[in-house]
Amino acid sequence: MIRLDKIKRQFGGQVLFEDLSWMIPSGARLGLVGPNGVGKTTLLRILCGLDRPDAGELHRPQAVQVGYLPQEVETVQGETVLGVALAGFEEVARLESRLVDLEQRLAVLGPDAPEGARLATRYGELRSRFEALGGDRLETRAKTILSGLGLPVQSFERRPETLSGGWRMRVSLARLLVGSPDLMLLDEPTNHLDLEAIDWLERFLEGYEGAFVVVSHDRYFLNRMVRDIVELDRGELSTHAGNYDDYVAAKQLSEVAREKAARQQRREIAKVERFIERFRYKNTKARQVQSRIRSLRKTERIETAAETRTIRFGFPPAVRSGDVVVRAEQVDKSFGAHVVYRGMNLLLRRGDRVALIGPNGAGKSTLLRMLGGELAPEGGRIDLGHNVRVHYYAQHQLLALDPNLTVLEELERAAEPEDRSRLRKLAGCFLFRGEDVAKKVAVLSGGEKARLALAKMLLRPANLLLLDEPTNHLDLRSREVLEDALNEYTGTLVLISHDRYFINRVVTGVAEVGGGTVVRHEGDYDEYLEWRRARGAEERETDASESPGEVGDRRPRREEKRRQAEERNRRYREQKVIEDKLAPIEAEVATLELRVRELEKAQADPEVYSDPDRARGVAREKAEAEVLLKSLYGQWEALAAELSES
Repeated sequence: MIRLDKIKRQFGGQVLFEDLSWMIPSGARLGLVGPNGVGKTTLLRILCGLDRPDAGELHRPQAVQVGYLPQEVETVQGETVLGVALAGFEEVARLESRLVDLEQRLAVLGPDAPEGARLATRYGELRSRFEALGGDRLETRAKTILSGLGLPVQSFERRPETLSGGWRMRVSLARLLVGSPDLMLLDEPTNHLDLEAIDWLERFLEGYEGAFVVVSHDRYFLNRMVRDIVELDRGELSTHAGNYDDYVAAKQLSEVAREKAARQQRREIAKVERFIERFRYKNTKARQVQSRIRSLRKTERIETAAETRTIRFGFPPAVRSGDVVVRAEQVDKSFGAHVVYRGMNLLLRRGDRVALIGPNGAGKSTLLRMLGGELAPEGGRIDLGHNVRVHYYAQHQLLALDPNLTVLEELERAAEPEDRSRLRKLAGCFLFRGEDVAKKVAVLSGGEKARLALAKMLLRPANLLLLDEPTNHLDLRSREVLEDALNEYTGTLVLISHDRYFINRVVTGVAEVGGGTVVRHEGDYDEYLEWRRARGAEERETDASESPGEVGDRRPRREEKRRQAEERNRRYREQKVIEDKLAPIEAEVATLELRVRELEKAQADPEVYSDPDRARGVAREKAEAEVLLKSLYGQWEALAAELSES
């Protein structure tokens, strides 16, 4: 469907990638992962045409439509929210405008006008295309998608600029989904969604017929939605079959082999270094010594996970609290006319580890703020137990950092005098090393600010942690380290997170927030979902038993679904024939591209280019491979274009 050929991109002196090639086939469901700052977003922007590579080419058949959801909140242009969502299907909008124009022209022409027959024929053609694209159902589809993403019906006619950033991002996502491009590029699509909207998006994508590439730190989402993980690291791409858990398992096996190779390499290097030291000043060995010195300089050292910089930390021990940590009784809280809690009760005991679950606006952050003492209830009471020491990590914690201070000064501001001697060591645990501690907060990235805020949290021991979206801005490895630290934490934990994988790893209970109350459920998030599904099934059975007349009403819908299924099956059979032709070509392309890279490395090898016969042989094989590759690329692009039209 789309191919990158030996692209290069750099910013200033930093080269993100060079000679990078990537083919994305039709129907692909790929998760793009890698450490923060390696260029994942840049790669997506090149794929959709917003950025141009410094070298190399992007190959995309003209018929292939690509849609892009940026990570950052964008300015949404349009008269209404619904109008913005409908703008996602530009072809339908153009057809509708053209049909209206033709209707007006036909209305003023007489029945015998010679131009009338031609215009009527054209009108029929455009109308058929409009209906085939679902034009008559497009508004219903847009409303369904907006509702699925959590936007209330009353917001559909609002101007988009009156919405908050998170809601504008949902409107942008709705516009993309309505447009149904052949390839969707999704950069952190779950960042601004609550759990219910994420669940809806997953169900939508399960039935999506196009391809998508998603950058996400939501491992639960990656496990459910992708078939392959593509890792971008140190400027190179590697593909791993399966979901995120499969990728982690494969990486662990690979790392074992890598560590073994690194040990062997270190032994070989030590052997060479001993030879150099032994014979450095011996004239008869001078050429051999110099040869080995040059060889060492060219040797690429194998880096292992143990040598890669990661966060490592643990929560400081705190005094033991009483058995009852929090007791909330008959709590009322409102904001103007909006009632958040009415008669809410909650009991937390020592060692409880609870995730607050509920839609945006249900009152999760409000509850944490009341537990942390930032907000007071209007009725009822919230009492902390004996010896309870609270630390509250808020969503706005990053905004509370002083942009004019350095990393070290920000830590000093939160530290007790006796702790100041260990601040540099603490900063180093969070990857602020050497001159990094002198960086101003204003120039830190989102991930660096999140790490700094977490470091400040460790300066004061607490036996009750209140965490509001603590994984925001952390990459996957950093999230795993935070999970490990929380699993070793012996106090009481209450958290809000949209990262369901994170929730499953660290909590033992779920508290459902909504309707002015809080309802506790034992078990992790998956067990909570099972409970909800079971309850939903019971409600559906009750509805069916009370309304038997609805069965007849559903028959037309079943017929429509059957017709749609038959149409999908027909398209699938046609596409399968083309895909069966594409598969061996793609496999051969991948093999040849790898061989060309090997030959390019060989041409740079002194042992090869110093031997004329070997150099000519390598050059000849490389030229033949490139000619064959060019032919295969042409075949692939022709089939890809045929597939996009089927």
